[in-house]
Amino acid sequence: MEDVGTEIDIDAQLILLASSKHDIESLRTLLRTGSANVQDPETGLTPLHAAVLACEESIPSSPLLAENHSNGSESEPAATEVPSSPLVNGAHVNGSLSAATTIDGETDGIHSQTPNVSATGAGSTTDTTTTTPAVDSKKETIDAAAKTMKLLLQNGAIWNDLDRNDETPGCIARRLGLTTLYEIMVDAGCRAEMLLNRLDGYEALGDGEDETDGDEPGKDDDAVEVVVNGRAEEDAANNTAPDTHLPSSSQIPAQEQIDSPTVTADDTSLSNPTYLRQPLTYQPHRLLDASSNGVMMSWETSIMQRSADLLCRRSGLRVLNIGFGMGIIDTHFQDLYPKTHHIVEAHPDVLAKMRADGWYEKEEVVVHEGRWQDVLPKLIEASSAEIMALLEDGEEKEGATGEEQRLPQPLVFDAIYFDTFAEDYAAFREFFSEMVIGLLDDGGKWSFFHGLGADRQICYDVYTKVLEMDLLEAGFDIEWEKMKVELDGATGASSQGGVEWEGVRRKYWNVDDYRLPTCTFAG
Repeated sequence: MEDVGTEIDIDAQLILLASSKHDIESLRTLLRTGSANVQDPETGLTPLHAAVLACEESIPSSPLLAENHSNGSESEPAATEVPSSPLVNGAHVNGSLSAATTIDGETDGIHSQTPNVSATGAGSTTDTTTTTPAVDSKKETIDAAAKTMKLLLQNGAIWNDLDRNDETPGCIARRLGLTTLYEIMVDAGCRAEMLLNRLDGYEALGDGEDETDGDEPGKDDDAVEVVVNGRAEEDAANNTAPDTHLPSSSQIPAQEQIDSPTVTADDTSLSNPTYLRQPLTYQPHRLLDASSNGVMMSWETSIMQRSADLLCRRSGLRVLNIGFGMGIIDTHFQDLYPKTHHIVEAHPDVLAKMRADGWYEKEEVVVHEGRWQDVLPKLIEASSAEIMALLEDGEEKEGATGEEQRLPQPLVFDAIYFDTFAEDYAAFREFFSEMVIGLLDDGGKWSFFHGLGADRQICYDVYTKVLEMDLLEAGFDIEWEKMKVELDGATGASSQGGVEWEGVRRKYWNVDDYRLPTCTFAG
């Protein structure tokens, strides 16, 4: 048995080595009998990690490397020594930073160009820039890495596996400024999540055993890390939505575990019905559920205010908000003097807070108690039934002529906002695919809190693209406005004051810029 175990370790290390060397032919042969999802037991590196990290050696050094070489964790030598590959013998440190620390405005971290300056006369020079051999070598390395990664993905490599330093291959590519490689991982994530979302509709036809399809075979429940709308990081509501999964404790980055080292079954954010049965706690600057998850925090104020301003360019509009929470966006809607203001809220503690704060007494406000899945269809049906009844009865309206005699004003809105908690992406997709079309008036706008995948940048980028494709399919155009989040990721201090993450089970926000969506009917 020991010999078998040793042989398996050697095969895994050979796959990692071939990946780090970008040896396509050897890797193709190894993958005929081996897996593209092997991991080094010490570093947690997968072949995708190794392929990306091989490019780090060709990035020019900078003072940043010396100052930011480690994220606090030391690498250890791997159990099996493989020659000529520092990436698979544990020598790499994921916390290091290259000269290209972002992907914005740069191309694959290539900065090494040498200007040739020759005098052409007094006070004048000619600047001809030539590419150095180092740049050529860097480009060749990136091209080889890209081919290697595509081969691994075709053979079932998981796009968001984490190494021991809590980095996905895409995280490393972004940190190193390798735009081409980062986009490959984002596209792979989009394919995987789109496939999982589509399989949701066919789940009843399968036997639940075949987990492979297309470019993303072998993707299992423990491999997916998706932050769902309304900030809950996972949803385990009877495992009915394959686009969200409960990750194992080893897959939840340490920085996301503020007070809780693991995600357990008692986490109320895992199920919307469970969340609605548990008490909430209003504290200064935040609203927490029974598991100390942040339902809403005051650092979101600038986001909510800007969202309301984009949705309501003038006063006198008809507004619908789904999910009251701390009332941040509803308060700003009130400042914009809406004609009518409908609010859908399901949690009894939030409803009690709304009643105590006088929301039920506001003349233009209508509070709908219950889950949006129950409330919104009734609003649509009631409006349609009234119209149909009048058409059938031929009832006339005084002072009206022609068709105006027979058609009442339908219950539609000029502006709609959606921000719920403990719901998965499938529920959100149901909202914009089936509900918005019956509630949004022609020329109206709607928006939502875009917290999908916001625990890490690559997940956020993946779900931004998934959203664009799904919204287009549902008949909506979407525009994005980038906003800088005024939030200290380390301390949780916000521009509104307070250390908001202190005592919170998990952070639901860990990216720099918020992408504010504004949606309208396509065309």
